[in-house]
Amino acid sequence: MSHDLTALEQWAGALLAQLEPSARSKVNQLVAQDLRRNQQQRIKAQQTPEGAAYTPRKPRKDLRGKKGRIKKQKSAMFTKLRTATHLKIKSEAGEISVGFFGRVARIARVHQFGLKDRVARNGPEVQYAERPLLGFSHADRELIKDSLLRHVDQGIKK
Repeated sequence: MSHDLTALEQWAGALLAQLEPSARSKVNQLVAQDLRRNQQQRIKAQQTPEGAAYTPRKPRKDLRGKKGRIKKQKSAMFTKLRTATHLKIKSEAGEISVGFFGRVARIARVHQFGLKDRVARNGPEVQYAERPLLGFSHADRELIKDSLLRHVDQGIKK
């Protein structure tokens, strides 16, 4: 896989080297937005980068609320985490990155690698299942190629 990323980096580097720095940073920003959009859709579909479904949540014992009412049981994981507010883009002339930064990064790291963490501030420590939020698949590499070609082509036509 690292060989594929190295080949993609060399190919994209040669293509981007032909652009002026301002156009290069604009193309990088647009490619990063496309990549973030793709990652958001995958997280919304509750799938790992390889396409497997996330490990489901453990069933909750406290589903009875006030006066015998039963709360809604199923809800998608990571609804707020996948928003553009938390899934950020950093792009410069030579590189782009899509990821979680700051306090949200700790939550994402716990789920990405299946670490132990506390459910609440003074709550019990729980071993979380591994649910990779970010990663590269073959489709992501193809998306980067297509997006780069599309945006460079639009930049040349203008």
